[in-house]
Amino acid sequence: MSQRFNHDREQLMRRLLSMGAIAEGMLQKVSEAVLKRNADLMQEVLKDEKEVDALEREIDSEVIRLISVYTPVAEDLRFLLMASRINNELERIGDQAENVCDYFKELLQASPEKPFVHLPRMATIAQEMLHKALDAFIERSEEKAAAVMRRDDEIDALNDEVREKQLEDMAQDPTIVRTALGMILIARAFERVADLAVDISIGVVYLLRGEDIRHVKKAWLKQMSLRKDRHGR
Repeated sequence: MSQRFNHDREQLMRRLLSMGAIAEGMLQKVSEAVLKRNADLMQEVLKDEKEVDALEREIDSEVIRLISVYTPVAEDLRFLLMASRINNELERIGDQAENVCDYFKELLQASPEKPFVHLPRMATIAQEMLHKALDAFIERSEEKAAAVMRRDDEIDALNDEVREKQLEDMAQDPTIVRTALGMILIARAFERVADLAVDISIGVVYLLRGEDIRHVKKAWLKQMSLRKDRHGR
């Protein structure tokens, strides 16, 4: 039974990584679309989102089957719980990419000349965070998981700047409300993608240590920094 479980577990891992690659590709296309004002790329994102939804259903069913058939314990059970969590987070990332498509179309129609301050940068950071979070899962690396969590403040700050700037612009010129709201919503979507990448990284820590650090993330990061300093790395 152990060999069968290991085989099924490996197949599940491959499906998750395929889903992760699609989600990363969606963020790449969204980032390029924002940077180049290319609405055509958004159609590809919407097509990818349907594939992500289909994979989510398949992976959910497989996780339930593996738990029912093998009744795993300890690390094997944590892996399946983690797989379920990543599956859900990736589907939600796909939803956020789809949201950007909707907001972006509105934004282009409202003001094609409006500069997209910080949005391309936020898209890049969100994509990088997701990539590193998936690397942390593949490599079982606490260091990479911690690196993702540390970048959360960076994208949060950019999101705040976008929101504050657009609110100021709306106060000065009410005719740009539609455009400003579009900017705020897109920035919020990228910030949410970053949050989901952080959630995946927190799940990696749970997989490796069996510890839930969701509510003690800052303290855990501090411990990681102290451990790194102690070992001279």
